[in-house]
Amino acid sequence: MTSVRARGSLRHRLLLQLLLVAAILSVALYFTVRELAQQAAETTQDNILIASATAISEAARSERGEILIDVPYAALSMLGSIAEERVFYRVTADGITITGYDDLPMPGAASNGADSVFSTTIYRGDEVRIAALPRRLTVGGKTIILTVFVAQTRLGLATISLQISIAAAAAGIGFFFLSGALSWFATNNAMRPLNRLAQSVERRGPHDLSPVETSAPMELVPLLESLNTFMGRLRASLARTEDFIAEAAHHVRTPLATVRTQSEIAMRSVRKPENKRILREVIRAADESSRSAGQLLDHAMVALRSDNLEKERLSIRDLALDVIQSISPTADLKDIRITCSGATLSRAVEGDPILLQNALRNLLDNAVKYSPEDSRIKVVISEAGSTIRVDVLDEGRGLGHGDHSHLRERFGRGENVRDVIGSGLGLTIVDEVVRAHGGTFDLKDNPEGKGTCASFTLPLA
Repeated sequence: MTSVRARGSLRHRLLLQLLLVAAILSVALYFTVRELAQQAAETTQDNILIASATAISEAARSERGEILIDVPYAALSMLGSIAEERVFYRVTADGITITGYDDLPMPGAASNGADSVFSTTIYRGDEVRIAALPRRLTVGGKTIILTVFVAQTRLGLATISLQISIAAAAAGIGFFFLSGALSWFATNNAMRPLNRLAQSVERRGPHDLSPVETSAPMELVPLLESLNTFMGRLRASLARTEDFIAEAAHHVRTPLATVRTQSEIAMRSVRKPENKRILREVIRAADESSRSAGQLLDHAMVALRSDNLEKERLSIRDLALDVIQSISPTADLKDIRITCSGATLSRAVEGDPILLQNALRNLLDNAVKYSPEDSRIKVVISEAGSTIRVDVLDEGRGLGHGDHSHLRERFGRGENVRDVIGSGLGLTIVDEVVRAHGGTFDLKDNPEGKGTCASFTLPLA
């Protein structure tokens, strides 16, 4: 069970941060567009008001000491393009109204004869924008300040502002969704190196501790270097452990063989039954210890070679025949016949011959050990699609009752074979070898009757 505790998703965290930035930018875009558009609309209205005031001002003239003003129709019609708009004007000479609306407010700075002045105020219940344009006019030899005031309600501007606000909101929403899509794409693209690294590590076998070699951004280089350094230390530690087990097994088997030999010699010379029983127990213990040491050595070798399989094309049938020939002397002691059936296979497998031979030897050794005298062991080789299948069927005690999954674990043994010498490592070795070659291993009762059927499959080359 893993001890790593997930604290949120880095992908979701990055995506949420990008979406938050996109939302802030969308809101800023909305207010910016609306403000700029409103300023542009107000500037346009002010320009039209000044154009109208200029047209009225240019129509004013002096005749016989009087001021005559013919207000052009176009000067006011250009302001009334929207039906709901209302237009007002007023013309003053030195502050005295000549024509227009007497109560139209005058901007304070307009009376000074300066440049055009604009102001916004409430007039007759509506908000109006007023433009004041002063002009010097000579009347009867006297210079006066002629000021033209033109005002327009802001209903049209409000309508334009609403339209602009709707357009700005639509632009902001569109920008947010576009930014969201780009953020999702950017997040996936940024997480791709991490996913590639995770998949590279995940595809490794359970014993593969070789350095991770993959291209990665510079931010991931320290992580990769730390991971490779850790796996290097772990690989060295496991190698030392395997070497220790191999050395220990080798050094244990030699004195055990001596103990067994001396016990057999001693048993020939003793006469008392209890002494013979004790010596038999010693011989049994020495055999069991020697077998365990041998299989520990085999297991260490399997674990070591599984990391770097030395594969070659080989025939499983030829390999099985070699193993059967090597184990036949042991089987002959119990009058057990071992047969191998299956047509000569035209297709081979790619595998480590030493490991596959070791797996077959452990299966046949178990079959011989747990089979009764004068019985038969069958090795059946067949092709099934893109795999080759090997079945080892014996007429022994079978798997017994209960759960059989623990039989593949280290030192796992069935309850019905406790009286037989064994280490519980044989099936573990077979399972690890088959998995290292990408195959499957299965145990079940012999479908042909009493006994066990041990099967494994390997992919064809």
